[in-house]
Order: sequence, then C-alpha cells, then structure tokens
Amino acid sequence: MSGARRAVVCLPTYNEKENLEAILTAILASAPEVDVLVIDDNSPDGTGQLADAYAARDPRVKVLHRAGKQGLGKAYLAGFAWALERGYDLVLEMDADFSHDPKYLPVMLAKSRDADLVLGSRYVPGGGTVNWGVGRKILSRGGSLYARTILGVGVRDLTGGFKCFRKEVLEAIDLGSVECSGYAFQIELTYRAIRRGFTVAEVPIVFADRRVGHSKMSKKIVLEAIRKVWSIRFSPFARAEGRNKAPRAA
Repeated sequence: MSGARRAVVCLPTYNEKENLEAILTAILASAPEVDVLVIDDNSPDGTGQLADAYAARDPRVKVLHRAGKQGLGKAYLAGFAWALERGYDLVLEMDADFSHDPKYLPVMLAKSRDADLVLGSRYVPGGGTVNWGVGRKILSRGGSLYARTILGVGVRDLTGGFKCFRKEVLEAIDLGSVECSGYAFQIELTYRAIRRGFTVAEVPIVFADRRVGHSKMSKKIVLEAIRKVWSIRFSPFARAEGRNKAPRAA
C-alpha cells in the first residue's frame, strides 16, 4: 500500500467515564492522523454524553450510540461496519481502559504497510504483561496456547484485542456470519483472517491492567472462550475456507 491511508480506531465503551477523556487525548497525541470512533452501549454513567462533548471539540472523534449492552464483539462489528461504509483504509481496535497503550499505535500503523492484519502481541519477544497475578498469567497464556493448538495456527497471541486491520480483511471475512461475541471474538476474527490467507504480523506490546475502574475479564469468560474454540475450528466457515489459499506470515 502506498500514499495516504485513512485510519480509524474503534473504541467500545461501557461505563468508561473515568477513562474516556484521557484515552482519547492519548490516542490523538500518539497518532494525530487517525480518527477515533467511540462505540458506546448506552453507558449509565454518562460515557456517551462525554464522548459527544469531546467530539464537538475535535472533529477527529466520532460517536456511535447503541441502545444497550450487547457484548464486546457486537460493538466491534458495529464499529467495523461504520468504518467500512465511510471508506477507511485501516480499522483498529483497542480497549478504552489503557490496558492497550496508545504509544504502540504508530508502530502498528507502520507495520500495516507490510501485513494485512497487525496484532499487538503480549507473547512475542519484547511483549509482556504488568500487574497480573500468577493465576491470570497462566490462564491467559494457557488459553492462547490451547487455541493455537486446536486451530493449528502459529500466531502467538490469539486472544489479544489490540489490532489493526486493512479494510480488505474485514471485507473478506464475512462479518455478518461471525459467531462469537465475547472473549472468543478475538480468536475467531484472527482465525478467519488466517484462513483467508491474509498476512498476519505481531508487534510486541506490554499489556497493563486498567488504571481505574474494574476489569471486565473473569475466569468464566476465558473458560467460555476456550469452549468456543472447538465451534470455531469446525464451523462451516473454517471448512469452506480450508479450500482457499494457504495462510501466510508477515
């Protein structure tokens, strides 16, 4: 790809009022060329209204209001559809709670010139986590290894949610048929991209626990995702795409 590329960061929110202004400011400072789409699921704490106020001050910020909380995956799918309808070349996803540091955005955007899908990875050299207990580290690494083994892919961090897609990837993987909405959503999207033969690259990031508020992650969510791996592996999509071109690595 060459020339100027329009990029948008999809930022789902639910009760993120304490983080929102700071994360928007940090994203736009780190990557001034991007737009940010806040996808708010009718947060009771007023996050959506705060996003509207920020958007009124900065045209790079857009807001998509949804009727209620329907799951992270559904929020991202709505954001992706919004971005594709408006012709963005690159579509990124990240958390609103500073678990994903905006300082990595320039690296991911630069890498997207060589790869169709760029993953911010905790499990490649230079990546890692901070403020995690031993149990959470084992659960996360074990879950990722389990998914990699069942799905037969070489990506180190299948469960991460810090990504940069070229629009062609999202157009090709049939977003309307995506089955998962929770934690397994991230596994399914990356797996679909791989099965379509798109190049996938991982860049190291350090993932930190959220600065304020409470984590929405739980053991139950991770274990549910592990069960979902089997349905992803034997989905009609996986069988059909298995006849397409082989996966490539960047």
